[in-house]
Amino acid sequence: MGVDIGKLQIIFAMTLYVAVVIVIGLYYAKRASESSHNFLIGGRSLGPWVTAMAAEASDMSGWLLMGLPGVAYWFGLSDAVWTAIGLFVGTYLNWLLVAKRLRTYTHVAGNAITIPDFLSNRFKEKNKVILTIAALFILVFFTVYAASCFVTVGKLFSTLFGIKYVYLMIAGALFVVAYTFIGGFLAESASDFMQGIVMVFALTIVAVVGITSAGGISAVVENARSIPGFFEFFGIAQPVVKDGIQQIGQNGMPLFGEAGSYGLLTVISTLSWGLGYFGMPHVLIKFMAIRNPNELGRSRRIATIWCAISLFAAIAIGIIGRMLFPGALLTQSDSEKIFILMSTDFFIPFFAGIVMAGILAATISSSDSYLLMAASAFSKNIYHGIIKRNASDKTVLYASRITLVIISIIAMIIALNEESVIFKVVSFAWAGFGATFGPIILFSLFWKRVTRSGAIAGMLTGGSLVFIWNLLIKPMGGIFGIYELFPAFVASSIVIALVSALSKEPSQEIQDEFEYVKSLQQQAE
Repeated sequence: MGVDIGKLQIIFAMTLYVAVVIVIGLYYAKRASESSHNFLIGGRSLGPWVTAMAAEASDMSGWLLMGLPGVAYWFGLSDAVWTAIGLFVGTYLNWLLVAKRLRTYTHVAGNAITIPDFLSNRFKEKNKVILTIAALFILVFFTVYAASCFVTVGKLFSTLFGIKYVYLMIAGALFVVAYTFIGGFLAESASDFMQGIVMVFALTIVAVVGITSAGGISAVVENARSIPGFFEFFGIAQPVVKDGIQQIGQNGMPLFGEAGSYGLLTVISTLSWGLGYFGMPHVLIKFMAIRNPNELGRSRRIATIWCAISLFAAIAIGIIGRMLFPGALLTQSDSEKIFILMSTDFFIPFFAGIVMAGILAATISSSDSYLLMAASAFSKNIYHGIIKRNASDKTVLYASRITLVIISIIAMIIALNEESVIFKVVSFAWAGFGATFGPIILFSLFWKRVTRSGAIAGMLTGGSLVFIWNLLIKPMGGIFGIYELFPAFVASSIVIALVSALSKEPSQEIQDEFEYVKSLQQQAE
């Protein structure tokens, strides 16, 4: 009976959270329905705090509370910490270098409200090739991204309530779709602000209570060092597995083999996660949506602090969890449940429900962004930009919502596999965006000589190489085992530079617009 009451308390706490999210969606429903501009970018009306928190919350998603702690629990410090360092540096540089110039340039370049729009307008396209390529890559990778969020929801609720994963995954996905369908970008951004607060609170409180329960930091470090390679920057733990399940020794403790090496190439590979930020449409659009570009400096400071605290706490949870629950999670997929296990063990059910609302917060804040970006890629860029250019704004708005539903169904089908490792799903989509859009965004903002041909060649090279490297080259191992984002990003950059240098220089109109944006940037500074 006590267990049932406990579950009811968790459900009640999480229901309260969901109710607040729904109220936010309903509050913004009218404004979202006024125009596609409001639905997709909120009329460029975000303040600095909402911009910062919405960008980070939509970026980090459920992998921050489940995927990253799971990596630390399974492999130890190195893989998780080098990933976190790359992400932290990438976050800061993206806000510092890209945010203000992108906000200014998108406004000047035809008041673009999506990344494909901006790239197409930047090169004064008439036949919309760049726009089509960009929109198609966004559709593909955001569908994969949304699937990772639905996996998170399914794992969360099936772990808590023992109900079949598939049912709860679909139920969670339907809620996110309904919420995004109603409220659009403004609801997504406003709720992301709240969800960013919930996420950092949940991570911090679980990490602090975990350290206390473990007997202090020194006890956690001593235990971590007792596992070969677990607490090293240039080594990695090697769980002894059979059929994917970690084996248990005679003393009842999970078995680890000798520490694996974590060399310079692997460090570079892991740090390259930071390169992805320059090409993340769901982050870049938050830069574009702020009401005043001069407020982006404050947003950068807020976002950087949030990122540092959240990443540190997520890694700590995995390390602490391995000490407190050494044999509780015996597969890599199950290791991503360590945050849930610690929350339910440490806190009374109602408070545990509030803490675990952090996972729900992360998932909602990300999946609504992903679905909205994918919907805009089709409705605004392909449907309105190519198929039916004379479509009314209301028709574009309807197309956005219909596309959102279709993409969600595809993402749910991808998420049907309960054994999906969230971190791996996210890493593939992250590489896709980073390599497809990162280089061309940087070249477009900072090099006047970049050409339309260079942009097309670079995007196709980056996006396609992510698939080729991940599926065909990476399985060869050795030096080819590097994270696909790094070689794809480098290859895309080289191709953009070479093709641009070999092709006819941009028109005077394009160059004049670039210089005008540059002058506005200098005046603002």
